[in-house]
Formats: sequence, structure tokens, C-alpha cells
Amino acid sequence: MRYKYQAIDAQQQQVSGILAANTEREALRQLQRRGLTPLYLTATDSQHTDRIFRGKKPKQKDILIILHELTTLLESDVTLIEAVESIAHSSHHPFITQTFTNIAIKLRQGTAFSITLQTSPLQLPWYLLQLVEAGELTGKLATALRDALNQMEYEIQIANEMRNALTYPVILIVSGIAAIIMIFTVVVPRFANILKNRGDHIPLLAQWVLNTGMLLNTHIEWLVGSLVVLVVIATYLLTQPHLRAKLKDNVAQLPLLGTWILEAETARWAAMMGTLLENRVALLHALELSAQGIKLPRLNAKLIQVSKAVKTGSTLSQALQDNDALTPTGHNLIRAGERAGQLPRMLRSLAKLLEESGRLRMKRFLLLLEPIAILVIGGIIGVIITGVILAITSVNEITL
Repeated sequence: MRYKYQAIDAQQQQVSGILAANTEREALRQLQRRGLTPLYLTATDSQHTDRIFRGKKPKQKDILIILHELTTLLESDVTLIEAVESIAHSSHHPFITQTFTNIAIKLRQGTAFSITLQTSPLQLPWYLLQLVEAGELTGKLATALRDALNQMEYEIQIANEMRNALTYPVILIVSGIAAIIMIFTVVVPRFANILKNRGDHIPLLAQWVLNTGMLLNTHIEWLVGSLVVLVVIATYLLTQPHLRAKLKDNVAQLPLLGTWILEAETARWAAMMGTLLENRVALLHALELSAQGIKLPRLNAKLIQVSKAVKTGSTLSQALQDNDALTPTGHNLIRAGERAGQLPRMLRSLAKLLEESGRLRMKRFLLLLEPIAILVIGGIIGVIITGVILAITSVNEITL
């Protein structure tokens, strides 16, 4: 591979040229051995770089590990450029090392770290970029990154808990539906063929069960095709952000599940507000930024009104209470935090309180969902079996 470079030599003069190296990392080492500080480095064969960025992207946990490593280096008083170059020369995912190589070059050119992250291909949450920018302004970049990582881990933990909690009920429901379809399409038609000439003497329930089984068995291709189409349509609709948000908003109005979703969203908002304020982000800007992370339209609309009220001179606690954005406990905590000058701390406490409350509601929801699913599926299967048994016994009565 041949690489075109621009660099600064020991006399602070800008030089440029082309060198040969197997990898970009090796090219950077060659420049360093020559006493040159790279400003720009790119492969003359651009397809090499394109293959890296078009290849398999790193997973979220890989990016999280890298950010942890970067934060730890900064907390150990390693300079930013040295920390970034250390990751660029590491043995991590090629996508990551290439990205940090480009970031290091831009940092050498004088570009702010927050801007290099914004223009990088890394999939980073919006609040991390805002916290990095705030950390640069306050000189506490390591602290800002650590807070952002804590927030990322919190959101990943909440998502994993919800996913793990719903795994068993989903498997139960899907397997139950599959069992019902199998009984209707495989078992029931066998009895229907045997009893098809005795329809006048078969009880009504048995006739419904046998006729449904024959109908599904006759049109099995249409049944499978319809299920596939429904799954494809549902998957497409769920990939649309506005439709997903509307569905979530409707679900949030349900008695138990809705309260759980609302508390989870409010906890996310409170945690983000606390993190932003702790990193010296202005209150109005923090309100605008934290509202961006709320995916529940009703709550988001309330928070936008809160932001407008604060702009007109209202206190945060009063604006939240006027718009009924939080629970009474939340309003009291925010009010106490304002009076004591400990608003970020109270917001963090509110987030933990809502998080624990959400976990309890999740357990209650699952305690209800699992037996309800078992009862419904078992009831349907019981009706099918009862219909088949009634058909068989009715035939025996006629024979006698």
C-alpha cells in the first residue's frame, strides 16, 4: 500500500510525500520514526479505506469498551492526543482503530475532540457528544466522558432488563399459537374426515372445531402466507420511528404497562438532566437536550412546555408541576433540590427512585402476563380438545 501524507518536521515546517507500508498503522510509525508529526494521512488506494468502513461494523459493547479505555487513560492524566493514538495503535476492531487514527490526525490539525466525534462514523448517543463538548469547555473531559458512559450503561441495562423480562412470555405466546395452529391443521382434520358423514348428529361446538380445522387445513398455504405478510408488515411499521412512538404512546395509556413505560421514560429524563447539569450545561440547554431523548410523545410534549415556561421565568419545579410532567414525589424532590442548590443530585435520586419503581412494576406485569397467557392458550386448546371429544362421543352414542 502507498500512503500520501502531510506532516510537521522538527523545525515546525510542513512537509508532504508518499510512503509505502502494509497498514496505516505502520505508515504512522514510519512517520514517527522520522520525527514527523502527521497532519494528514490517506491511502492512495482509497478502496482499502472503503473496505474497512463498509465491512462489519463493531458492536455496541466494542464501542463501550473503547470509550472506557479512553476515559481511563484520561483519568490517569494521559493527554487526549496520546490516549487517542494509543487506541489507534491498539489491536481492537479495524473499524475502531481506523476511526481513531483519523481522529488523531484531526486533533493534530487543531480540531476539537467533540467535532471529531460528531463527524466520525462511530454510532454514539447524542448526549455523549453534548457532554464531551461541555467537558471541553469546563476542562473536565474525563469526568464528562465517565458520566456519559454511566448513562450509556444505564440505558443498555434498562433495555436488557426489558428484553430479558419479555423473552419468556413471548416464547410462551408464540409456542402456544404454534401449538393451536398445529392442532387445527394436523389433528382436527383427521377426526373431521372420519366424522364428515355424521354432521347432523355432532354437537355444535364439535362442528365449529371440525369445520375450522378443515378450513385451515384446506387453505394452509394462505394461512402461512398471511402470517408471513403480517410479520413483514409489522416489522416494517416498527422500524418507522413515528409509528413506533405512536404505538408506545398508546400502550402508555394502559393501566399497569403504561405506568411502567412512563416511569422508565421519566427516569431516563431525570438521569440525563442530572448528568447534564453536573457537567455545567445551562438549565435551558439541558432541558432541550434531555427532551430529545424522550421517545414518548405525550411526555415529550409536556417537557417542551416545561422548557418554554422556564424560558419565561418560571422555576423548574413550578413548570413541571403546572404541566403535570412528574409524580407528586418527583415535584417535591425537584423543589427541594432547587431550594438546597442540589438540583443535579435530586434529579439523580429521582431517576434511581423511578428505576426501582419501574422494576417492581415490571415484575408485577410479568406476574400477570404469564398466567394470563397460559390460561388463554390453555383455554383455546381445551375448547379444541373438548370439541373433538364431543364429536367422538356423539358418534359412539349414535352407534349404540
